[in-house]
Parts: sequence; C-alpha cells; structure tokens
Amino acid sequence: MALITGTNSGFGLLTSIALAKDGYQVISTMRNTGKGDTLRSAAGRAGVTDRIDIMQMDVTNETQVRDVVERVVARYGRIDVLINNAGYAAGGLVEEVALSEWRRQFETNVFGVLACTQAVLPCMREQGAGRIVTVSSISGRIAMPGLGPYSASKFALEGMMESLRFEVARYGISVVLIEPGPYQTNVWENSLRGYQMDPDSPYSDTANRLYKQVQNTAKSAGDPMEVVGVIRKVLRHRSPKFRYPVGKGMRLALTARKWLPWRLFERVVQSQM
Repeated sequence: MALITGTNSGFGLLTSIALAKDGYQVISTMRNTGKGDTLRSAAGRAGVTDRIDIMQMDVTNETQVRDVVERVVARYGRIDVLINNAGYAAGGLVEEVALSEWRRQFETNVFGVLACTQAVLPCMREQGAGRIVTVSSISGRIAMPGLGPYSASKFALEGMMESLRFEVARYGISVVLIEPGPYQTNVWENSLRGYQMDPDSPYSDTANRLYKQVQNTAKSAGDPMEVVGVIRKVLRHRSPKFRYPVGKGMRLALTARKWLPWRLFERVVQSQM
C-alpha cells in the first residue's frame, strides 16, 4: 500500500503508474481531483486502473490530510509507503519576493510534507515497518540565485527528514530523500513565471538573465522516468541510503560545492548572473 501526494502530473503521476505496475495498491492524492484525467488515462493505458485510487487531498489542510490517512487505514488496514511529492518552486530575488509568497512556499513544501508524515507515522509504528520517501531537490543542497524561497524550503525539508530518520529507525521505518536536478516537469518552467518584477527594480537585468537560464534548463532537462526508477530502487532495497541525488552532473555539482574553496565556487556562480 503506497500513498503518494501531488499526482496530477510529473513525478507523482509517473510514480503512481510505476508502483501500480509493480503490484502496489496506490492512493494517488491531489489537491483538485478534477485535474486527474491525465492520471486516469495513463492508468487505463497501463492496465492498472483497479490498482490506483485517486483521492482529493490538499497537503496544506491538516484536517483533510488526517481524514484521508484515516480512511486509507480503515479501508486497507495499513500504509507501507508514503511518497511526499507535492510541492512547487517559487522563484524570484530574495529581497523582492513578498513575505506572503515565502509563507505559501513553506506551507506546501515543508509544513505540507510534515502534515502527511505525522499523519502516517502512528500506523507505520504500529506495523513496525514503513518507508517515507520525500522528493526534495538538488536545491536543498546547493542554493542558486533566483530560487531563494524554493531553496530555503528544501534546505528546511532536508534538515527535518534527517532528524526524522534518526528518530524512527528503531521502529523499522526508513526515511529517504530523493534529490533531483532539472527534469522535464513543469516545476522549473513555472518557478519564475508568476514572479512580478518591478521594471525599475535594481535586479531587473539579473532576473531576466536568470529567467532565460531557467527556460534553457527546462528545454534540456532529463527524462523524469529516471527519478521514478530511483524511487522504485529505493522501495526494493532492504536498507536504502538517506540521500539519492539524481540527474546529469548532480554528483559533480555536489562534489564541487563540498570541496571547492567558497570564493572560487562563488565566482563560478556569479559568472552566470
């Protein structure tokens, strides 16, 4: 039994289909089930319609999250896997992103994940087993200009999950982070789309260059099935690692961030601005 959040597109949709094909009964949740037609069609083509149950769940609504988890446990008796996938990227320069948008970013990417995780833990502890897989990002390890709110939320998420991994290991529960780089989902393309830049902003040139970089990155992004493959690997592994960076050049980027002198790393990043 696998519960997956944010399944109307991207990693969530693809993972729902993959796990259903692997034999899991999948609870695919999304904020608006009216947007579930793509998942329904994909499930039909894959022949797994009977293994996917689409349920409405807004991860920022704690009451709704707990209600869904209670209904799942009542119906199926257990939850073996939670995949925290729901999230989005808020882009913009730190000074100019409204505080309300910062809060909204954290409500979804941090507190939404926390609500789902807290809701399933009692069931997993009682079972003496469970796996919590959270889709983080390379931006939770390396912060880039123009993605301050998103990077901050993912850094917070990584710290929370690291603490949790230590806390629940004794109950047979594994906690894992998936850290994708750029992939062909709408998260990167949408990251700066809603950002309203003041034309008189001192950052306007920087923001325009960053937006073009995001667009170029989206065009050359990898196949999201690579991330799905890593998630499947994690679920099959008897004792998975904590972090799984995924994507072309991601391990090299992390190595550079770790070992390069900060001033050199800083110059490399600023040269792209």
